[in-house]
Amino acid sequence: MAITIYTKPGCFGCRKTAEKFTEAHLDFTEVDVTQQPAALEYVTEELGYSQAPIVVVDDDFHWSGLNPTNIDLAIKLAKEAVAS
Repeated sequence: MAITIYTKPGCFGCRKTAEKFTEAHLDFTEVDVTQQPAALEYVTEELGYSQAPIVVVDDDFHWSGLNPTNIDLAIKLAKEAVAS
């Protein structure tokens, strides 16, 4: 399971989301959308989001904004995948 967090500088929700995955000892890729035009296009045009952070767990499980419920679910799913 590859988790990607699309962020922007100075974003409180971005920092807190990354902290939660780090505290859970899960690897993730962080992409700064202000430095990667293709990433910004992907999250806005393809996924339809305009609020950071944007978290992509897979094609069917993604969200934008600081969402503790989805963060906890993603952590649970990732840990279950590792245990399998």
